[in-house]
Amino acid sequence: MMKYDVAVAGGGIAGLTAAIYAAKAGKRTIVMEKRERLGGRAVTDKINGAYFNLGGHALYFGDAQTTFRELGVRLQGNQPSTEALGIWKGKVSTFPMGIGSLLGTPLLSLKGKVELAGWLAKFGKLDMRAYDRMSLREWMEHSVHDPMVRHIFYSLLRTASFAAAPDLQAAGPVLQQLKNALQGVLYLDRGWGTMIDELTRIALEHGVQIATSSKVISVGHRGGAVRHLLCEDGTQAEASHIILAMPPAAAYRLVPQAEATALHTWKEQAIEITTACLDVALRRLPKPKQQFAYGIDQTVFLSNQSRAAYLSDDGAQVISLLKYQGTDPNPQQDLLELEQTLDLVQPGWRSELVEKRFLPRMTVCHDFMHMKRVESPGPAVPEIAGLYVAGEWATHGEMLVDAATASAKRAVQHILSHKDTGRAPNHEHRDAI
Repeated sequence: MMKYDVAVAGGGIAGLTAAIYAAKAGKRTIVMEKRERLGGRAVTDKINGAYFNLGGHALYFGDAQTTFRELGVRLQGNQPSTEALGIWKGKVSTFPMGIGSLLGTPLLSLKGKVELAGWLAKFGKLDMRAYDRMSLREWMEHSVHDPMVRHIFYSLLRTASFAAAPDLQAAGPVLQQLKNALQGVLYLDRGWGTMIDELTRIALEHGVQIATSSKVISVGHRGGAVRHLLCEDGTQAEASHIILAMPPAAAYRLVPQAEATALHTWKEQAIEITTACLDVALRRLPKPKQQFAYGIDQTVFLSNQSRAAYLSDDGAQVISLLKYQGTDPNPQQDLLELEQTLDLVQPGWRSELVEKRFLPRMTVCHDFMHMKRVESPGPAVPEIAGLYVAGEWATHGEMLVDAATASAKRAVQHILSHKDTGRAPNHEHRDAI
């Protein structure tokens, strides 16, 4: 049996981040990943010379980017232009993202332009935590008066959060996410797989042991404390601290008697966010000036990420389209809507097609800050000393990849700060939303 201070189950962004911080703190650390390659949903596939992420990926100016720079991750890429189109009633128009586009857009009345200009001026100064306990719908109905300004805000907020659930979303976190997004985003050269390669390099440099094709099937615990991870092939990794960097349902399945722990609550309260994703590589753009579009009366989004990042070995333009899904997605209808969006923004795209991939139901996150949430998950599972969770779902207000890195750091910080009292259950983290 191998012995470690920290064993991490799951080799995505959260797992790798946690492992690096644990190793930097002098802990003997292992990452165990069931797949042959690391990265989880941050992998990039090279298909016919084009680099495809698993749906559209952009790195905002939030916790993840700060964390990666602190760790020395080399982030190669560029910020795209914010010039955009808005799709309304089957037509494309200038989308108001700045003073020039605001004045020129036909989407808004004069009254609406004045209201939106006011919001653009003050939005970055707001303390979004004041809105944590109201739904996004409540915030919108109370704060925004012009109907079309509301539509535009909803479009921006969908794109920032990947969710079309204003009645469920807690307003504060998604408004903060938009605040981060308005500072600009980063598209990465050769996709997010390069970021995983960097995290892997740094983990190995700090002595993290990485075991791929190692499927964890059980968390051994006895006497109220963790003992080991058991893999499908019989391998065991003994550890005094175990971080489950995986979805809440998967974490629940691994832990015997999990029904008597907070893992049960976290699994039951989780609401998944999904999107339909269409990625295409085109030899050229039929409409070179139409590269970025928000759906206003449809929950769709289009971005030519090649306008800012190197995503093809032969110069093809890699375009990502998303359909933000609700609770009852229809894959055929979703694909039709995404292709119709391409027809509208890049008519004639089929004759320029190099490669195409459709992901009908891609999980964006396994939970988020919503109005039905009972408590914020993690970092510690209070009933089992030494057991922790991390992942984009274990958010305390952050969103998407920012939640993955923040939760990973919380888990390691808890390990380091409770090293002498780790066997005592801790309920301090169980705060209702």
